[in-house]
Amino acid sequence: MSTSTSSQPLVHPAGTTRLLWTVLATVVLLSLLAYLVAFDQGAVSRSGTYLHELMHDGRHLLGVPCH
Repeated sequence: MSTSTSSQPLVHPAGTTRLLWTVLATVVLLSLLAYLVAFDQGAVSRSGTYLHELMHDGRHLLGVPCH
């Protein structure tokens, strides 16, 4: 006796694509944030002192040497 079963994918391809883009966007945003806090040293944040001080305090909080 043979039974015929249809093989269905466990994850829908559209869901996989959406997850991939979400993970990629998260990695890019976290990399940008890490650059701004750890390595920028005020090059981007010259427009105002508030953003500069926020990034400066973030460096101290993360233990990144800044001066």
